[in-house]
Amino acid sequence: MRHRGPRLAPGIIETYVGREYLLSFLVSFAFFFIVFFVNQLLLMAEDILSKRAPLRDVLLLLLFATPSVIAMSVPFASLVGALMAAGRLAADSELLVFQASGVRTTRIFLPFVVLGAVLSVASFAVNDIFLPLGTLEFGKLYRKMLVSAPALELQPWSSRHYKDITVVTGDVKGSTVSDILIFDRTQQGQERVISAKRAVLDSRPDSSELVLTLSGVWTQTLKNGETDRFEYSSCDTMEYRIALAEGNSLVSGIGPREMSSVDLGRSIATQTLDWDVHDRAMLRDAESARAALAESYTRGLATAPAWEGAAAQLPPLMSTWSMKSAARPERRNLDIYILEFWKKFSIPAGTACFVILSFPVGARARRSGRSVGFGLGLLIAVVYWALLIGGQTLGSRLGFSPFWSMWLPDGVILAAGVLAWAFARRHR
Repeated sequence: MRHRGPRLAPGIIETYVGREYLLSFLVSFAFFFIVFFVNQLLLMAEDILSKRAPLRDVLLLLLFATPSVIAMSVPFASLVGALMAAGRLAADSELLVFQASGVRTTRIFLPFVVLGAVLSVASFAVNDIFLPLGTLEFGKLYRKMLVSAPALELQPWSSRHYKDITVVTGDVKGSTVSDILIFDRTQQGQERVISAKRAVLDSRPDSSELVLTLSGVWTQTLKNGETDRFEYSSCDTMEYRIALAEGNSLVSGIGPREMSSVDLGRSIATQTLDWDVHDRAMLRDAESARAALAESYTRGLATAPAWEGAAAQLPPLMSTWSMKSAARPERRNLDIYILEFWKKFSIPAGTACFVILSFPVGARARRSGRSVGFGLGLLIAVVYWALLIGGQTLGSRLGFSPFWSMWLPDGVILAAGVLAWAFARRHR
């Protein structure tokens, strides 16, 4: 028969366990915040710090990058914090004392659930409100820095690549670049070389383009399929625009990462409607091409003398039908938006899933509870991170369902938590 000790005042156990979890969470949060913050600092070092940007602007950039650091730190800190707290209670036999005193495991677990839910809501707020704002301000400040310090984007006597564009620069003084050379392609796909004696850099804060005002311009274009024929021209001035979003990950326009979940939902609905209209139009074109091919073939069979003329029409008709059938619009851009939409919910939800897994696993620790919990937490965090990155890759590049790409890591953690609870009940 289980001995029942003196009745404790309501809330004492919950407060004690909750304080233990909160303390472990804060320690873990500080650890992950420093790790992700240093990673962000290293990413910025190559593009900003190494080019002697103003200290004030660098500090502001770090401030605007902080929401992304917090967004990733909270879920992992909840995981490691719960493991450390449960491990400490188990290692000091406090869980055993609670159970021997008649305290149910659900009562001990309640503070973990409540704090996990609070942290999930806080994580969602950071992902949905502060992260888009921080990313927007980051991009605006970076583009503003380009105007005052063009060396951030164009260094002297160097080359820089932007997707299909290569820019080779001479000396850079202030906002002026001397002896600039640009290799690109025209809208018709022809290779082109643009040289200018001088270029003035103008990057607008509200634009995702780098604008170069060229002076003393000479252009040479290579004709497609004719390596011995060129077209050339010259002019006094030319305005040349480069999309920074293609060449620099730190700068972008208003993309899915800069939107709230509400704005993303509206954008997804609009894009889905446009995609459906475009897709139906492409299907109609493919059906028309197939009908024209069938008619030509049938007419050739029915009229033997005209077969040679009909047969000559078949190859181009077949080529048109094949092209129209394969030319359905891609959903990649739409899938990226859907992926980011579910990501705003799945990562905060992972905070609660981590708590469900952490308590039964951490409670199995008998020695060095905090140390074991910290080590297990890092291992699980690496697995979750790998699943998250893998899901993003599958969803954005390989056409896998964006919903399952983002929710599969949480599903794996939740399933592991259910199994851990079942194992703990069987071996109680």
